[in-house]
Amino acid sequence: MNSFWEWFWLAFLTFAFVAYLFAMFTIIVDLFRDKTVSGWMKAVWFIFLILFPVLTALVYLIARGGGMAERQMKDAQAVKEAQDSYIRDVAGSSPADQIAKAKELHNSGAITDEEYEALKAKALS
Repeated sequence: MNSFWEWFWLAFLTFAFVAYLFAMFTIIVDLFRDKTVSGWMKAVWFIFLILFPVLTALVYLIARGGGMAERQMKDAQAVKEAQDSYIRDVAGSSPADQIAKAKELHNSGAITDEEYEALKAKALS
């Protein structure tokens, strides 16, 4: 490992191996995330990924790459909608709504008097 080119090839091969592992894990996650593929087809894809990893990964990316992007976008959109809903429900509530929710919890016995007063004070601050 004395020459520049030996270091260069080591760096290149390391990068290529990490990129290959990333692609494999992405394919496996996508394969098991897809609800339209039967269990048997998932098993077949997985077996081929083990037996012929590079060829199968290329075929999978060519044949199902568009679907991978759609599934990723759909999952990201679902996470964003859940996050936005949570923000609207919790952070975007008016102080009166927060106090009303705290009162409901207090009346149901879910929180104590001290917790109710703390929530009311926080909503009013």
